[in-house]
Amino acid sequence: MFISNAYAATGLAGTDLMSFLPLIVIFVLFFFMIIRPQMKQAKEQRNMIAALQKGDEVVTSGGIVGKVTKVTESFVTLEIAANTEITVQKQAIQSALPKGTIKNI
Repeated sequence: MFISNAYAATGLAGTDLMSFLPLIVIFVLFFFMIIRPQMKQAKEQRNMIAALQKGDEVVTSGGIVGKVTKVTESFVTLEIAANTEITVQKQAIQSALPKGTIKNI
């Protein structure tokens, strides 16, 4: 009396695919707008870190500007002032600067 009858749905087989189509489109957009650019940026960062050599001018993720004086497998020694050197991990290097940037600061 208060409960209505339930009937089985008579749907087409194609509606299952159509219900997942928006989810698939969102995933594709998510991949091309977020994941792919991040992978490209991470690859550029790895290549920059691998190419570090003595004499390069760099900025660390903490904002320290210095000149590379020594490069080891996982650490870099930076000269941040005359006779002042610090050792940081390679992953802490955020970007490489053009030559002569430190003199202009």
